[in-house]
Amino acid sequence: MTAIEFNYNLTSLQKYLEIFAKQLTGNEDDAKDLLQETFLKALVYREKYVNQNNFKAWVYTIMKNIFINNYRRNKKARTIIDQTDNLYFLNAGGDSRETNPESMMAVQELEKGINDLDSDFRRAFDMYNEGYKYKEIADDLNLTIGTVKSRIFYSRKKLMENLKEYQPS
Repeated sequence: MTAIEFNYNLTSLQKYLEIFAKQLTGNEDDAKDLLQETFLKALVYREKYVNQNNFKAWVYTIMKNIFINNYRRNKKARTIIDQTDNLYFLNAGGDSRETNPESMMAVQELEKGINDLDSDFRRAFDMYNEGYKYKEIADDLNLTIGTVKSRIFYSRKKLMENLKEYQPS
């Protein structure tokens, strides 16, 4: 399939993809973002498409996977969206654990331990904690999946050694 045919087939699916994106997200703006990410990823990975496959199913799968990955990332981040007029939930007093001096010290030590990691190890570790998959990290950092896994393992091991005093007995 030539690039022109590919682009034509992709743009001809736009209205169907918009409907599918709205069904997934339930939000007009999020659906537009999802559609844009889907088009971008389809164009970036155009050479991976095999002509014998169903093109529509291939693009729908890309959209579904982007939605699932974004959902997992957002769930892991546990972002609070306060849609009240006076931001009641954000301004209401939260759990007092954050103000506990011992836990504040532990958080500071953890952040210091993460910052003390080698930059190569820290980047892979941070991306993993942000919800990226091993494959995504490997692609982003131009590494093999085994190297990514070993860097994350090494980072965890080093942090656990540095923070032994905070572990329960």
